[in-house]
Amino acid sequence: MKIYNKLILNSIWIVALFFGLNYSLETGIIDSYYGGIIMIVCINIILAVSLNLIAGFTGQLCLGHAGFMAVGAYSSAIITGNLELPFFLAIIVAGLAAALISFIIGLPTLKLKGDYFAITTLGVGEVIRGILINIDYVGGPRGFRVLPETTFAWSFFLMILTIVVVRNILTSSHGRNMIAIRENEIAAEAMGVNAPKFKVLSFAIAAFFAGVGGALYAHYNSFIDPATFNFLKSIEIITFVVLGGMGSITGTIIATVILTFLPEIFRDFQDLRMVVYSVALIAIMLFRPKGLMGDKEISFAFLKKFTSGKKQSKGGQINAKS
Repeated sequence: MKIYNKLILNSIWIVALFFGLNYSLETGIIDSYYGGIIMIVCINIILAVSLNLIAGFTGQLCLGHAGFMAVGAYSSAIITGNLELPFFLAIIVAGLAAALISFIIGLPTLKLKGDYFAITTLGVGEVIRGILINIDYVGGPRGFRVLPETTFAWSFFLMILTIVVVRNILTSSHGRNMIAIRENEIAAEAMGVNAPKFKVLSFAIAAFFAGVGGALYAHYNSFIDPATFNFLKSIEIITFVVLGGMGSITGTIIATVILTFLPEIFRDFQDLRMVVYSVALIAIMLFRPKGLMGDKEISFAFLKKFTSGKKQSKGGQINAKS
């Protein structure tokens, strides 16, 4: 019964948040400029939460997430532009195409560990970008025009879907196996966990949602080119994960929101905004080396425990004084 009550309560919060933001966007309370940033935040959360599944929870540092994002972006652009098929089909094809590429790549590369795997995925991302530059069918280095299909509703609910799917995976037996691999792969295999299977699985799921994020980005931006999905894009996504906490979904979401809005808040200070952005990153790493949330998650139970803990400590101080 508690599970159903929690599900209903979470659904109410999600629907209320959607209608509140959607109403604000339609009535102009939030102008179109900041409305666009909110949509980018939703897309970035999809990318960051999906990357956290492979990097934070399975312990395999991936530096090629932008490559899978590019696969999704170009696949969806071909579906809606060249083939003139519906956008929802483009979303599905984008995710499946990225997952298929990751599965083919993951079988041999996930045998590698640590820095070797990270460097390999970096190379894979650059190979994907290099291939796209040399394909005239999708514009090559000139780029590719895309139909503007992405709406706030698409971005918001696909973001929610990504969070729910990743969360449910992590609370399942599969998720516990992935976390066991992160903690100690040798010990996990000794206990009967099929490490290669779960690493490939998490890699494919992460790539699927990266492809979905790429499709949303392409149809929001209305133009894509290979340079958009370079190494720096992968670093940007991994930064969201590291600063939020490699092992925390809510931490990743909070960090993504902050780091997406931060450069825009200081846009008036054009010469200093990137300096402020960089200083903020350094400060977080100095004072919170495990990220904003570490491996903790924010929930109603967490907030209740946190507030009750503060009340008890305050009461203890009063008693001590008396």
